[in-house]
Amino acid sequence: MMKIVISGYGKMGREIFSILQEQGDTSFFTTDDICGFDRATASESVCIDFTTPGAFRGNYRFIADSFRAAVIGTTGWSDIKEEVTGYFREKGTTMIYASNFSIGVNIFFEIARISSALLGSAGEYDPYISELHHKFKLDSPSGTAGTLRQIVEDETGMQCPVQSVRCGHIPGTHHVGFESVSDRIVLTHEAFSRRGFAAGAIQAAYWTPELQGVFDFREILREKLIKI
Repeated sequence: MMKIVISGYGKMGREIFSILQEQGDTSFFTTDDICGFDRATASESVCIDFTTPGAFRGNYRFIADSFRAAVIGTTGWSDIKEEVTGYFREKGTTMIYASNFSIGVNIFFEIARISSALLGSAGEYDPYISELHHKFKLDSPSGTAGTLRQIVEDETGMQCPVQSVRCGHIPGTHHVGFESVSDRIVLTHEAFSRRGFAAGAIQAAYWTPELQGVFDFREILREKLIKI
């Protein structure tokens, strides 16, 4: 039976908890103090972390030291990415991370990649990104926007500006635009709730037994889609 520990019982933690309650093949726990969690249970469990950038920076070593595997949905730590992923590799702890665990968003990444490659070769289109989230979101731009920007810049060879809006209770909307003198192309992903993010993170946890190492969820999903 899969054992999952939810680190951070905020909005995303509660959404993951809600989905796991509907499934009968998993035992799960929640905690707002992951470093105080029982190590014996941790060694048999997958940690799903949706906390804050500051909390994750303080906790990632304990997670890598103590858990069988980890799924990291917290964003805002890209500046120490090599340090974090290197530590998980050193400890031999499987880690799956993502700026966004939504299956739809990860398919959107692939659509953005293909579109950027095509429009970049046309040489007439300037790219841009805009993203909108609720007023409680701590990082700006979003991790998803950061991934999109990297994809667009890699494929077009151009700088891609990002505009962020924090307002109300928007779950998350991302636009990738390409503008020329003659026309405009806009790709959009709009989340209606947090459920898609939570479901993707749980799916990643279920994949960890067959994996060893550090993985970007986008690349795992892309390989599985190619096989399909």
